[in-house]
Amino acid sequence: MKEQKPIGEVTHFYGHLGVAIVKFNKVVTVGTTLRFKGATTDFEETVGSMQYDHKSVEGAKKGQEVGLKVKQKAREGDLVFQV
Repeated sequence: MKEQKPIGEVTHFYGHLGVAIVKFNKVVTVGTTLRFKGATTDFEETVGSMQYDHKSVEGAKKGQEVGLKVKQKAREGDLVFQV
């Protein structure tokens, strides 16, 4: 199995909201399954909703930072992979 390249990185996590702010380096849309991986993080999450500038969006553009609702704790610096 070849090593996957990350498609984004967690830049912030709001624990009280369960929202990870992710900066993507490729286009990602709602419905995409992502894997969050870091020193103590390793879980998969299907994107159910995505927000940019406090408004719901269907996808994130390359280089855009968006908020994703996640069920588990993500940490700053965690890498995000497409499953």
